[in-house]
Amino acid sequence: MKPAALPRRAAGTGAGPSRDAGTARPRRDADGMAVASFVLGLVGLLVLNALLGPMALCLAVLALRRGTRRRGRALLGLALGAADLALLAVLAAASGTVSWHLG
Repeated sequence: MKPAALPRRAAGTGAGPSRDAGTARPRRDADGMAVASFVLGLVGLLVLNALLGPMALCLAVLALRRGTRRRGRALLGLALGAADLALLAVLAAASGTVSWHLG
């Protein structure tokens, strides 16, 4: 007995893998990087800004280069990362040390 042939599906119907399947993952990763840069920049305003600020900057730049759909969050992460470093510089200059603390 010969097995029945399966019908072929038309390209681009969404039924099978398409040519865009390779670009879906990097864009999803870029969206995650944009959100992560925003969160790291926001948290960095409160604690560990010497570490979280540069991380937020790097993730925001990577997300923008990879074409994130969350461009606003990536730009906010970029701005917050820069604000983290500016805050560190101001508070370190005021206290005369590389580290700072409130109180």
